[in-house]
Amino acid sequence: MIKSSLIEPDGGTLVDLIVPESQRYSKMTEIESMAKVNLTRIDMEWVHVISEGWASPLRGFMRESEYLQSLHFNCLRMEDGSVVNMSLPIVLAIDDETKGRIGSSLHVALVGPLGDCVAILRSIEIYKHHNKEERIARTWGTTAPGLPYVDEVITPSGDWLIGGDLEVLKPIKYSDGLDNYRLSPKQLRKEFESRKADAVFAFQLRNPVHNGHALLMNDTRKRLLEMGYKNPILLLHPLGGFTKADDVPLDVRMEQHSKVLEDGVLDPETTIVAIFPSPMHYAGPTEVQWHAKARINAGANFYIVGRDPAGMAHPTEKRDLYDPDHGKKVLTMAPGLHKLNILPFKVAAYDNRENKMAFFDPSRAKDFLFISGTKMRAYAKNGENPPNGFMCPSGWKVLVEYYQSSQAQEASQ
Repeated sequence: MIKSSLIEPDGGTLVDLIVPESQRYSKMTEIESMAKVNLTRIDMEWVHVISEGWASPLRGFMRESEYLQSLHFNCLRMEDGSVVNMSLPIVLAIDDETKGRIGSSLHVALVGPLGDCVAILRSIEIYKHHNKEERIARTWGTTAPGLPYVDEVITPSGDWLIGGDLEVLKPIKYSDGLDNYRLSPKQLRKEFESRKADAVFAFQLRNPVHNGHALLMNDTRKRLLEMGYKNPILLLHPLGGFTKADDVPLDVRMEQHSKVLEDGVLDPETTIVAIFPSPMHYAGPTEVQWHAKARINAGANFYIVGRDPAGMAHPTEKRDLYDPDHGKKVLTMAPGLHKLNILPFKVAAYDNRENKMAFFDPSRAKDFLFISGTKMRAYAKNGENPPNGFMCPSGWKVLVEYYQSSQAQEASQ
């Protein structure tokens, strides 16, 4: 049982579905006679998420009862009557051919994109995935065309879902030079305890860190110290799974984050940078509950949430897909998240009077410049510098080099 003095994982025990090395050979022998189910890259990301306990107490891909609870109630009811949050269905789709190949099998082997067997799915249940429209409507609040996860995962997927208990043969690795950042909830909890943290505050992001983010994170630590905590630790936790095409790639973001720590914008002694392996849905208030719930399992007892978390622009209209304030409001009311302290953050912008990022002061609104992600990308693509104090210079250099390299590649193609 992996428990933290900070906060218990959902269900009381952190799920760990990695097969012990001593049992690996016998499992591999058993797999030879099993029906095989092929996984996509994003399916593999979900295997990673489930296997390490991010979705505790979930022990595999959802069976129908779990899927319906997640889809309709955003939570799962435990045997003792308690409720844990589970706002996104974590499911595995298969097509008619695969279903026919499985037949009446009780267990199946899961085969990764490289052709290697990565896991066993036990005591399987196959159920309908015909009405994808309902899944999309309930998760995203719209069926408008152009939703990245829908286009990438749901639309091309099969008309059946297969659930069951996972046994993962060995830890999931990507061999991309970033595996050292992929700390499991178990590893993070050990790290928090070794640093003697009495509070952990998590910050989820999928963008480069600018000085406004840093101001917010440093201010949060100051607030926690004022509340009486002795050693609050920041979990800077960029999302590392599927993201849409125009997001900055993970390797570039991680290099930029490392520069932020090297330049002392964030304190390495009180900051842990790790990768959250989940794919991104861009499902706004529904998805932000998943992001918060997963951090409970990693040991965080405070969660920072800002404007339009997990949101995106409407794919067909000139507006935000979600109300920008709903995410933080939903987190304070969501079933199963009552033990997590939600920290809504103040709005930061560039203060032209002070020449630095500062918390927005409506009494002198004309002094502030809001630099959107679109504007930041335009600066970087054109090789221009943003206002002095917007981002640490070495971190900005990483972005400029990435965008200019991308433009050169596009031109050559």
